[in-house]
Amino acid sequence: MSLLNSNWWIIPLFITFFSGIICPAMGTILITHKRLLQVNLISHCVMPGLALAVALGVDASLGGVVSGLLGALLTESLTNKKNENYEAVMNTILAGSLGLGLLLIPFLGIRIDLEAVLFGDLLTANIGDLLRTLIAFLVFISLTIFGYDKLVHVGLDPEGAEANGIKVSFLNLLLGFTTALVIVSSMSAVGVILVIALLSMPTLWGLQKARTLWAAMARSSIFGVGISLLGFVLAMIFNLAPGPLISVLCVASLGFPLVNSQ
Repeated sequence: MSLLNSNWWIIPLFITFFSGIICPAMGTILITHKRLLQVNLISHCVMPGLALAVALGVDASLGGVVSGLLGALLTESLTNKKNENYEAVMNTILAGSLGLGLLLIPFLGIRIDLEAVLFGDLLTANIGDLLRTLIAFLVFISLTIFGYDKLVHVGLDPEGAEANGIKVSFLNLLLGFTTALVIVSSMSAVGVILVIALLSMPTLWGLQKARTLWAAMARSSIFGVGISLLGFVLAMIFNLAPGPLISVLCVASLGFPLVNSQ
């Protein structure tokens, strides 16, 4: 059956499109808040939650979001970004969480397609994957609409924002939750590991000479959609895995003059 005579590609295409929008936009906020390293942590911390959720017979994405958020909260409770040991603590929790997730799979006697979880399996995506992506999209849009001024203030001056009555810790909690949701929702598209590239690379373009956070997020999303759709189309043409190809395109984009102009 030819591609044009079937419709199996429609759901993967929509997931690619929405992931291309939401990941770079989320990455823009995290970079301006100097919290992008937390993405790497959360992406590894989702593994134990995924394993436990599968063992308990509940939605795996729910377990991934919870464990990702718990990992971020654990790091915040142990240290802070002013502490010189912050990165060491974060990387230790990162590696330990991934190791725990891998150990839980045989211990609980469950079966998880690790390759699909870590690197994506877009071509087998279903309506459930699309719904998770749409939920993450709506949560992110709600956060940016109702908390935009606070996000800008905290990104520019976190100490001043707290002095003005903004609950910075609570806002960081919301960011952590939304980040975990975005990562898990992008699991089918690029996987919980390769999603880091889509969260980071288009943001470098979007932040170029952007005067407002809205402008930076919009531009980052435009670039993200372009890279994601190009990766999807090339994957279809050359029969390659879309997730890894999208991440490779992100890396290749680092050589563009626009990225290195700053």
